[in-house]
Amino acid sequence: MRIEHIAMYVGDLEAARDFFVKYLGGTSNAGYHNKNTGFRSYFISFDDGARLELMNKPGVADADSSHKHAGYAHIAFSVGSEEKVDELTEVLRGAGYEVRSGPRTTGDGYYESCIAVIEGNVIEITV
Repeated sequence: MRIEHIAMYVGDLEAARDFFVKYLGGTSNAGYHNKNTGFRSYFISFDDGARLELMNKPGVADADSSHKHAGYAHIAFSVGSEEKVDELTEVLRGAGYEVRSGPRTTGDGYYESCIAVIEGNVIEITV
């Protein structure tokens, strides 16, 4: 058993695609558009086989960005070393993204930073 992909709705589909390609090394497909429903999506593939589906559809409401609700909290990306966590965190901070925590070692031993990136959705960058 393995997770085939994770999907998330976004308001700005191209900006979300560009973020995951530019900063996290993903590769995007050409996209999909259902002209009947207005649904559009991109699959972003990563070197280890993981995939993220970015989706947009008219009428989908924005999520509460407080993250004080049950459900998915973040997506974590392993970059391989503490130095790379530090580097990518500073690159994203310099690009104007909000660093919510870290880089730091958490109580359960992860070296990580958490950054609000796409419309308030959080990614965790870890070793």
